[in-house]
Amino acid sequence: MDLNLTLNETRVLGCLLEKESTTPDLYPLTLNSLLNACNQKSNRDPVLSLTPADVKSTLDDLVEQRLVSEEGGSRTSKYRHRFCNTLFSDLKFSEQERAIVCVMLLRGPQTPGEIRSRTGRLTQFSDVSQVETVLQDMAEKEWVRQLPKEPGKRESRFAHLFSGDIEVPPSPVTVMADDKSRIQELEHEVKVLKAEIERLNQLLVSSADGLE
Repeated sequence: MDLNLTLNETRVLGCLLEKESTTPDLYPLTLNSLLNACNQKSNRDPVLSLTPADVKSTLDDLVEQRLVSEEGGSRTSKYRHRFCNTLFSDLKFSEQERAIVCVMLLRGPQTPGEIRSRTGRLTQFSDVSQVETVLQDMAEKEWVRQLPKEPGKRESRFAHLFSGDIEVPPSPVTVMADDKSRIQELEHEVKVLKAEIERLNQLLVSSADGLE
């Protein structure tokens, strides 16, 4: 994956994708509309407090990367994404894939169950297993990655790879196995040291007996 989007860039692109589907009459978006979408307190994680300058700077960067296009004059500029499913992008998503990417850009890693409940305005999934099937196909295309299951959680989360590769932390089982191995090594070293101390003590006793 060549893209390495920042948090602000994923938020802007996610908002453009979302509003293109949910409010097509208002799309493309003005700077003010996009600012409000980026700073929504619902359906966003993390919640951001971007300024107009933040959003404009992010848009300028995305325009330079040819991921967003600007239309109209300086006072009435509107913005549309070129991120996917356009003549300017190699990314071609199905409707369901596009919906998954959209909610991931807006809310980060999520479980299949969360994705199904949060994509209702963008697409339809018959059940969670259908979400999982689509996610596995996307993982094979290196668009998303499955994260290790968190302790106490029933489902694993999936994360998009449009912000670069993800460093997956070791699972608790691996950590426990590593800790057990280190403990065994320390116990062995203690046994060796005890044996050496016992040998030295015997030499000291023998030396003392020889001097009497």
